[in-house]
Formats: sequence, C-alpha cells, structure tokens
Amino acid sequence: MNAQTNESLPNVVVLDYGSGNVHSAVRALERAGANVSLTAHPDEVLEADGLVVPGVGAFATVMKELKAVDGPRLIGRRVAGGRPVLGICVGLQILFDESAEHESREPGMGEWPGIVERLPADVVPHMGWNTVQVPDGTRLFAGIENERFYFVHSYAVQKWEFDVNQPRMKAPMVTWAEHGAPFIAAVENGPLSATQFHPEKSGDAGSALLRNWIKSL
Repeated sequence: MNAQTNESLPNVVVLDYGSGNVHSAVRALERAGANVSLTAHPDEVLEADGLVVPGVGAFATVMKELKAVDGPRLIGRRVAGGRPVLGICVGLQILFDESAEHESREPGMGEWPGIVERLPADVVPHMGWNTVQVPDGTRLFAGIENERFYFVHSYAVQKWEFDVNQPRMKAPMVTWAEHGAPFIAAVENGPLSATQFHPEKSGDAGSALLRNWIKSL
C-alpha cells in the first residue's frame, strides 16, 4: 500500500497565541498523520479540518493571550459549526466556567460547567504518568483504554456538573484520573475534545490518541 500523500492528509492548525511547548505538539501531530500549521490567522483557524489549542502556565495568562488573538471567538465559532477542536492541558481548563487559581476567580470560556481548583494532594504539581478511567463508547481512547498518560499540572476540574437532562443534547463523555482526589482527565463532547494530560509527551499511547482524533476529522 502506498503511503498517504501530504495532499490527502487532514489539515490541522495549532493555535499560535504565545503558549509554550507548541513545537512538540506540532511534531506529534505530524507523526500522527496530519498536515500541521502553527498560526493564529483567523481564516486558517476557521477553515482547518482540526484545531489544537495547547496551554501551559497560569490560567489567567493563557486566557489573556488567547483573547489577544481572538482565540475564544474563533474556538466558539468552530464548535458552533461542528468543526473539531482539541484542547491540551490548560487548553482543557479554559473551556470550563472559571478558575480559582491563586485564590482569585478568573472566567473561562464556559463551554462546560465547572471550576478549576488546586489538587488536594500531598505532592503538587501532579507530574508524571497516570492511568485514566475512560467511559464506554470513547473514540479518543479507543484501543488505549488501559494505557498511562503524562500529566504536569497543579490545578484541575474535580467535579462534573453537566445537566444530563438538557433537551436535544447528548451528554459529554468524561474520562477521570486521580491525584489526591478524582479529577477530569479528558472530555469528549461532539466536535469539542480536550485532555488534561499531554498526549505529545505520552509516548505511544499519546500518539495513538492523536491518531484517533485525527481519524475523526
């Protein structure tokens, strides 16, 4: 079988808004089978087959930098139009209502209800490999349900408060992990997916997850 040509690969944009560690995400997505661009150009962000929103550092800083490139509006337009988006680490956290990081309340995008709070663990940050508990029917973790993934974070969403009785809306699938307390490790919600861990740092398991996401584009 001939290898896929670059023209036949899906186009993925990694949102370039000043977050660190973006180049490792770009390389991991390329290895997983995508044409990847690092840009914040609105037309490219909106037209790509998939958008990846990485994030490292403080929640408030990430939100400020995202707003500087009109990131929340662009992400919101893609989600409203059913265009796939994948958030990574703080790129997951900013999709929730707000963060209580550094004892202040910072608003997020509000795509999902919940508050980002400090992990109640003896050792913080949570740094290293951890297992996850995946939901039935997951596409993101298909074939890698029992693998470990690499986490680096001190804050997480520890309660899922989505109203499952909302009419005409399918409840998101939530994956959990534990460090001092259970916390949300990933969410799959139609076109919008996100992971608290770093798939680009999670070896073969992370590569498989990215391939699963790319196949869904």
